[in-house]
Amino acid sequence: MPQPVDVTTPSDREIVVTRIFAAPRALIWDCHTRPDLVRRWLLGPAGWTMPVCEIDLKVGGKYRYVWRKHDGRELVSHGEHREIEAPERLVTTEQMQGFDGASVNTMVLTEEAGRTTLTLTMLFPNVEARDGALRSGMSDGIAASYDRLQEIADEQKVG
Repeated sequence: MPQPVDVTTPSDREIVVTRIFAAPRALIWDCHTRPDLVRRWLLGPAGWTMPVCEIDLKVGGKYRYVWRKHDGRELVSHGEHREIEAPERLVTTEQMQGFDGASVNTMVLTEEAGRTTLTLTMLFPNVEARDGALRSGMSDGIAASYDRLQEIADEQKVG
């Protein structure tokens, strides 16, 4: 059964997303840092694929994602890794095509009794950028993507 995703706005520039996974932290980390896994779950709503998933996992390294819908529409995101503390903390910048201003995203993974809490804090340059992200439908896309990430984790338990 899908777990709820908690999306809050603790300040006028932040969005905080929290989700608990029934999986060890190392696996959730791998799902965020290995292109072969990222392209399986980070797809948002149904109908999208990720034909481009490039990750240079080092401080100063870049990443680039391209999503494509069956009708040919594309969405591009890119950024740079600022901090990497495997498997618990990853700080990146993120620039979404068509949106003004890059965000700074801090993902923290904490594990207890085989369950991992993911906390993603997105810091935007201003309230308008934050509100634009919220209006984009990101909450639904994150929920669908994290449900797929849990499916990958469940496959690992069986395999």
